[in-house]
Amino acid sequence: MGLQGKAALVGAAQYKPEKYATAPQMFHLEQISDLTLKALDDAGMELSEVDGLITTGAYFHEASSFVPAMVGEYLGVQLNFAEVIDLGGASSVGMVWRAAAAIEMGMCDTVVCVIPARMAPYSEHDDHVAEVMKSSRFGGHSTRYGAPEAELDLPYGHMAQNTGYAMIAQRYASIYGYDPAALARICVDQRFNACHNPDAMFYGKPITVDDVLNSRMVAEPLRVLEIVLPAAGGGAMIVTRADRAKSTKHRPVSIVGAGEHVHSKSPTYAADMLKTPIGPASQRAFQMAGVKPSDVHMAQIYDCYTITVMLTLEDAGFCEKGKGLEFLREHDFTFKGNFPMNTHGGQLSFGQSGSAGGMTQVIEAIHQIQGRAGARQLGRNDLAYVSGTGGVMSEQGALILRGA
Repeated sequence: MGLQGKAALVGAAQYKPEKYATAPQMFHLEQISDLTLKALDDAGMELSEVDGLITTGAYFHEASSFVPAMVGEYLGVQLNFAEVIDLGGASSVGMVWRAAAAIEMGMCDTVVCVIPARMAPYSEHDDHVAEVMKSSRFGGHSTRYGAPEAELDLPYGHMAQNTGYAMIAQRYASIYGYDPAALARICVDQRFNACHNPDAMFYGKPITVDDVLNSRMVAEPLRVLEIVLPAAGGGAMIVTRADRAKSTKHRPVSIVGAGEHVHSKSPTYAADMLKTPIGPASQRAFQMAGVKPSDVHMAQIYDCYTITVMLTLEDAGFCEKGKGLEFLREHDFTFKGNFPMNTHGGQLSFGQSGSAGGMTQVIEAIHQIQGRAGARQLGRNDLAYVSGTGGVMSEQGALILRGA
């Protein structure tokens, strides 16, 4: 059971992350159309070949329901497979395996996975501030009557991601200890990678461990340089049949392993905050692909916070539980190092464009495997591990990608 490698990623496109204030505004339908055509051009394929679509619908500007039908109509394509996915930062990883599964089942031939993440224009009659306040009131995701988060988290000061990840980090410190300097090295090495990526928001701005340790405390023990910078952006990827992939522009990237696990909405309700969903998700992905963590040539790990990265390294099996700090001290995570990780700079230094932030990790794996990563290109580039994280370690997914 599982994926057989009969589907491959063949093309991708993404907007360069920008500050919301200066990024161009585009309707979401415009963004999807633009990104889809760019990704198809990257693959050397035509829009007429598309018969599958996966997108996000939770914050879609032009519709609150029937989003795939509206997008298909706008693109002018007939869809044999259509889906909306709502896994936050794990959405991109979830899109890829769903597209591969649909293709392997014979439901469709070519799927566009696309996330628009630039601001859409509002009319003079729209109250944008009210919309934002309504959707993120008190920093929460769900403030509606009856929602557990609204009743049992927000009134006690547990609001949004910063406090959740800080709580997880403090729990880790109480059980295994804590070394801020070791975690800061994630930021420093990823910034080094970003300084070799002209598309990264922090291109040309190297940092040191002292810079991280001296940056502003946001939610103890997490400092501002350990937390992603939200940005406008967006991305799209093309997944097609393996036989069709052979005649596309670049080296096909086969999807050979996948896993997903969701265990809670809030860490408040997690049975153990330090046993994250990426554990079972990654185990399933590695088992499906028939490889071990030590086999991969690169790790593109969802990095909304430094603690997210360390827990992923542990629970995915790259090191023993409780040995994450030691692993951080012993490895070089730059593209020149002994454990290449987030070679595009990670979201910490590339920029996090909402749910499309996780797509940057998948796209970097595609580019590395295809030998198109420019100055940061890896010599060993055949096998990649990619993770996605939604919420506060609440919904996670993993992919194993192999060059065909």
